[in-house]
Amino acid sequence: MVDETYFFDSYAVFEMLEGNPGYELYRRSLMILTKLNLFEIHYGILKEKGKEKAGELLENFSESAVDFSNEDIINASEIKKQNPKRSMTDCIGYAVSLRLNIKFLTGDKEFEGLENVEFVK
Repeated sequence: MVDETYFFDSYAVFEMLEGNPGYELYRRSLMILTKLNLFEIHYGILKEKGKEKAGELLENFSESAVDFSNEDIINASEIKKQNPKRSMTDCIGYAVSLRLNIKFLTGDKEFEGLENVEFVK
């Protein structure tokens, strides 16, 4: 059973994959992310676990990826302008989460305390 829908940033996906107990309750959630997150996840797994595992995860997470619009890019640019330490991928993901009216799930300190953020370490 799905509890809720969240935008999972790459940090959240990695923490969930590594078994961080803080992310256990989000396993039943519907995951949304962008293809930029897919790149970060694939690259991270490729480095750590190899091509086969990276390809497997890419396949599994691809069905959760949504497109982002020019409006999302504009909003993400404003979000990054407020704090240049935020990554481009996360700013776009956060903008998408706001548009879709779903919580942005992250443990990235650059997003802690922002509206619409579910912050989990």
